[in-house]
Amino acid sequence: MGMTEHDNVFIFIPNLIGYARIILAVIAFWFMSTNYIISGWCYVISALLDAVDGHAARAFNQSTRFGAMLDQLTDRCGTMGLLVTLSYFYPKYMFWFQISIAIDVACHWLYMQTSVVVGKTSHKAFDVNENIVMRIYYQKDVLTFMCCVNELFYVCLYLLNFTYGPLILGASTFKILAFITAPFAILKSLISCVHAYVASIDLAAVDVKDRQAKRQKEEGKKAE
Repeated sequence: MGMTEHDNVFIFIPNLIGYARIILAVIAFWFMSTNYIISGWCYVISALLDAVDGHAARAFNQSTRFGAMLDQLTDRCGTMGLLVTLSYFYPKYMFWFQISIAIDVACHWLYMQTSVVVGKTSHKAFDVNENIVMRIYYQKDVLTFMCCVNELFYVCLYLLNFTYGPLILGASTFKILAFITAPFAILKSLISCVHAYVASIDLAAVDVKDRQAKRQKEEGKKAE
């Protein structure tokens, strides 16, 4: 039996990569307040593997709903763990980290759950009539860029608690990168709100359709 022919979803190659991401994230969490080198590398590698599992899924024809959910949960929990640490390092900005966590988790969960309810093959699938922001955002290069710069922003804030890193003209590289990537991190949060808006519209449409079907059924019974 070939590599792609078995149906044991749990040992599909992209899902094995997903498990590795989880292990790396847990290690990163363990060392996050004490060893920024170990934690930083584990977190970054876990985040970078997010792109690898997608390529593996397509290359080996092993795209699954389980894998998509595993990927989403790892993304959300990984970022959330880092933001919790940043709230501890930068208590003055705790409210904004809390808001970022709430937006990231709630909006993505609503969007993905709605994708399942309306029967999409993937939360990244869209049709030509759908919201233009979603159409642009889920272009492969755009999505990859936005996710990378978002993670880079938070990682730079994390590293700045321990070190300024290499200096460029006397300025911290990490601080420069944080300033450059900050607008994109804010933009990504706003796009997450668009996720929630689109999902709410789609989910409400399903509710309306279900209510209409229920009324038609009740009217049919009365007519009998």
